Amino acid sequence: MLKKKDLEKLAELARMDLDGKGEEKLLKDLDKILDYFGELKEANTEGIVPMAGGTASENIFREDSADLNVDKNKAIEAFPENSGGYLKVPPVF
Repeated sequence: MLKKKDLEKLAELARMDLDGKGEEKLLKDLDKILDYFGELKEANTEGIVPMAGGTASENIFREDSADLNVDKNKAIEAFPENSGGYLKVPPVF
């Protein structure tokens, strides 16, 4: 069980300013957290391979290639606004 002195030391290391309010609740919460870690230590992890990340998936890359089969005029006509063969977009600045 953590004591008030332990909490003050942790607060100092974390550069937290304890104002005296809620210290008892904070001590109880920290005790619950530490108790939970105690429960985790009891879990049987024999034969479990540790992971170095959140998933075992790997990145799959593909080659980028230009699709030149697009009809430029159809693409311009399909755009909401166009003028003189160019696409009209709202001004950025």
